[in-house]
Amino acid sequence: MLRRIKAQVKELVQPTINLKPEVDSLYSELGQLKSLVTLELHQLKMLLGKELANQVKSHGIYEDIHGAEFKVFSQFGDDGILQYLIHETRPEQRTFIEFGVEDYREANTRFLLMNDNWRGLIIDGSHEAMEAVRRDVLHWRFDLTAVGAFITRENINQLFSENGFRGEIGLLSIDIDGNDYWIWEQIDVVQPVIVTIEYNSVFGSQHAVTIPYDPAFFRTSAHYSNLYWGASLRALCLLAEKKGYAFVGSNSNGNNAHFVRKERLGRIPALSPEKGYVESKYRESRDQQGNLTYLGGMHRLNEIKDMQVYDVEKAGLVRLGDLSGL
Repeated sequence: MLRRIKAQVKELVQPTINLKPEVDSLYSELGQLKSLVTLELHQLKMLLGKELANQVKSHGIYEDIHGAEFKVFSQFGDDGILQYLIHETRPEQRTFIEFGVEDYREANTRFLLMNDNWRGLIIDGSHEAMEAVRRDVLHWRFDLTAVGAFITRENINQLFSENGFRGEIGLLSIDIDGNDYWIWEQIDVVQPVIVTIEYNSVFGSQHAVTIPYDPAFFRTSAHYSNLYWGASLRALCLLAEKKGYAFVGSNSNGNNAHFVRKERLGRIPALSPEKGYVESKYRESRDQQGNLTYLGGMHRLNEIKDMQVYDVEKAGLVRLGDLSGL
């Protein structure tokens, strides 16, 4: 069908004849066909995701949660990990909160919303992105609240409560590339069974550090490299311990850590941060002009060695390079 339409367009676009209406009509038909193909691919992803979810649930306990990974809408394999953790913990409240979702096309909770019919709250600093979600068919087909707000530790609990989310929820997913540690520390109006939070693997596995709290923190302006943000896995594990959660593993791409409330852990093995740490291999560093530089390994840490981080064990600021001998 696409070949026929393209042939018609080529035949019609003659310099001596004004055929703009006909050409516009054909391009409109192409647009409709593209939308149809996109919809069918979307439905196919959902069907495959459902089958993979059933396989994960029937597997039993994974000694390494990487075995449960699959991706439908998550950035990496966290859709599968969350299906596994939810199956094992059986939250009574089928509700989620996720913030730092951008336009919600790639998110940790979208498959839960669409496949499992959970109720959810999503928040992002882009009001335009959240307005686009509210215009999407997703917004009326499912029980989804989309809020545009720049999140700080001063407003996070109010944002939850004023949108009707209090008490126990099934899942909290945090990914704001900045004050993630400080925001989770402050949250007390909801008690999630499962917490998924992004960690900065560039900070390594040995030190419990986070960026100092700044309510106006923005990753790109904080350091041109885009490598200075968030918290180390060890810092998040120490915070989790204080809040009553066990660390159960990272995804295999080394960006998300998963925690389960201790009384709901059941058969799921708890891990130390050293055992569950995964170093990320994606290379998203920038130069001062904003161009990708593709730094990997210790070259990434060396790029931000002079930046200050907060050591949560020593309760003080330290130069990042001094912790690593750089």
